[in-house]
Amino acid sequence: MITNIKNRDEIEDKYKWDLGAMYKDPAEVDQDLARIKELLEQFKGFSGKLNDKETILQALILQDQSDQLMEKCFTYAHMKLDEDNSNSAALALFDRVKSLYVTYNETTSFFIPELMKLDYSVLESYAQDERFKDYRHFIKEIGRNKEHVLSDAEEKIISAFGEVAGAPKNIFQILNNADLKFGEVKDENNQPVQLTHGRYNKLIQSKNREVRKSAYNELYRVYRSFKNTIGQTYINSVKKDCLYARLRKYNSALEASTFADNVDVAVYNNLIKTIRDNVSLLHRYIDFRKQVLQLPELRMYDLYVPLVTELDKKYSYEEAVDIVLKGLAKLGDQYISDLKQGLAGGWVDVYETPGKTSGAYSTGAYGYHPYILLNFNHTINDVFTLAHEAGHAMHTFYSHKNQPYRNASYTIFVAEVASTLNENLLIKYLLEQTNDNKEKLFLLNYNLEQFRTTVFRQTMFAEFEKIVHEQVEQGVSLTPDLLCEIYYDLNKFYYQGVTMDDEIALEWARIPHFYNAFYVYKYATGFSAAVALANGILTGGQEALARYLEFLASGGKDYPIELLRQAGVDMATPKPIEDCLKSFAENLQLATKLV
Repeated sequence: MITNIKNRDEIEDKYKWDLGAMYKDPAEVDQDLARIKELLEQFKGFSGKLNDKETILQALILQDQSDQLMEKCFTYAHMKLDEDNSNSAALALFDRVKSLYVTYNETTSFFIPELMKLDYSVLESYAQDERFKDYRHFIKEIGRNKEHVLSDAEEKIISAFGEVAGAPKNIFQILNNADLKFGEVKDENNQPVQLTHGRYNKLIQSKNREVRKSAYNELYRVYRSFKNTIGQTYINSVKKDCLYARLRKYNSALEASTFADNVDVAVYNNLIKTIRDNVSLLHRYIDFRKQVLQLPELRMYDLYVPLVTELDKKYSYEEAVDIVLKGLAKLGDQYISDLKQGLAGGWVDVYETPGKTSGAYSTGAYGYHPYILLNFNHTINDVFTLAHEAGHAMHTFYSHKNQPYRNASYTIFVAEVASTLNENLLIKYLLEQTNDNKEKLFLLNYNLEQFRTTVFRQTMFAEFEKIVHEQVEQGVSLTPDLLCEIYYDLNKFYYQGVTMDDEIALEWARIPHFYNAFYVYKYATGFSAAVALANGILTGGQEALARYLEFLASGGKDYPIELLRQAGVDMATPKPIEDCLKSFAENLQLATKLV
C-alpha cells in the first residue's frame, strides 16, 4: 500500500503508462513535426484547386495523414508534460507541438470554406464513389452547414473578430483564477486557512456546519464585490452568442449551438420540461438530507456534506481493478478481456508523483491504445474514478478499432455515456455485495449526489442560459441585478425546502461553463442516456448489450441522437429522462429505508 508520494522513478513500471507505444524517445516527435511541415506544404497546393473529384479525394487523404500525425504528436507531448509539469524538456516539447498546431490550423483553414462553395449535389455525387465511403458523413456535414456559411468577405470579417469574441471568456478566466483573492476562514481545527477555489470544494463538504457556512459566505462576499464586472463580462458573452447566431441565420443562439450536433432544440426543451415536471423528486431528496443531517433547516451550504463519512476501507490498485472488472461483468466476456488486458498493458498511470497533473482523464491518439491518468489514493471514490475513466477508454478503444480515422472521434454529446454507464453498473454490483447498511447508504448517497449535481443542477444551469439568451434576443437590457434575480428564482423553484439566502443569487458569477453557451445540458442528457442503457443491459439481456457494444464501436460515424437511438435510447423523447428519474426515485427509496 503506497502511503507517501514517491518520485516517479521510484514507481514500478507496471503502475505507469507506456508512452513508448507511440514514441520510444521524445526526440522522435521532432521528426514527425518536420514531416507534418512537409505535408502542410503539399496541402497548401490544393488551395484554389478543389474543383474536381480526384483533387478533392487526394486532399482528403492528405488531410487525414497530417491530422493523424498532428494528433499523435499533441497527445504524446501533453501526456509527457502531465507526468511532471516541472519537466522543462517536456514543457519545451509541448510548446513546439502547440506552436505547429496553431500554424497547422491556419494553413488548412481554407479547406472546408472552399468545399462549401461547391455545388453540394456535385459533392453528393462524388460521395457515391466507393473511394469516398469514409468521407460520406463529412460530406453530409458540408451540405448541412452550407446555408449558414456567409460570403468570403463576411467570413473574413467574422474570422477577424475571433480573438475579440473570445475576450469575455478570457477575461473571466483571468479574473476568476488569478485576480480574485479570498480571505481567511477557520477550518475544523479552528485554525485560519486561506480560502481558495480548491479549498472551498473541500470545506463545503465539512462535517462542521460553521466551517461550511464560513467558507460559503466568504466565497460569495468576494463574488458580490465583483458582481458588476463579472456581470458585464458575462452579458457581453451572451450578446456575442446572439449576434453570431443572427449573422449565421439561425433562429436563436440555442439553435446555433444544438445545430452543431444535429440536435433539435426540442431535445433541450424536453430536458427542462421533464425535470421541471418531476422536480418534486429533488424536493423529497432535500427533505431526506435534512432528516439525516438532523438540521432544523437546510441551507445551500448544507447540500454538499456527505450523509455518511467516507468508508474506512482502503483499496490497493489491484483490488480496485478486480472490483471494477467484476462490477462491469454484465458488459460481456470480450469487453472484460479487452479492459483487463489494457489495464495491465500500459494504459494507466496510477499514482500521484511530484509535478504530475492532478485529477483524472482518458485520452488517446488514433492507431494507438487509449491512456488513463489517475492519482489513485486507495479510496472507494478512486475505484469509481477508475471505472469512469475505463468507460471513456473503452469507448475510444472500440471506436478507433472499428472506424476509419475520419469517423473515429465521438462528440461531446455522447462522451459521458460510457463512463457514467460504468459507474451505474458498479454501484449496482457493490450494493449487491454488501450487507453493511452504512456502506449501502454511502454508495446510495454517492449515486444520489450524481443525480442531483448532474441531472437536476445542470438542467437548472441550462434553463438559466436559455432564459438570459432569450432576454437579449427579445431586446431586454440585461443587468447584473437581473441575472441575480433570474438565478435566485430558479434556485427557489429547484431547491424548494432549502432556506434561501441572498448569496446563492450570485452563483452564476462563478460558473465557467456559462462561457461555452448551452454546453452543460449535455451532462444531463448523457447521464440520463447512460442510466437508461445500464438498466437495459441489466434487464434486457444479450440484445441490449449487443446494441450498446455497437454504439461503443460507432465513434462519430453518425449524429449522436441517431447513435443513441440505435443503442436503444431515443433522446428526442422525454422517456430516457423520465426513466432516469425513476431510478433516482428508487435509489432514494432504498436510502430512506436505511436511516
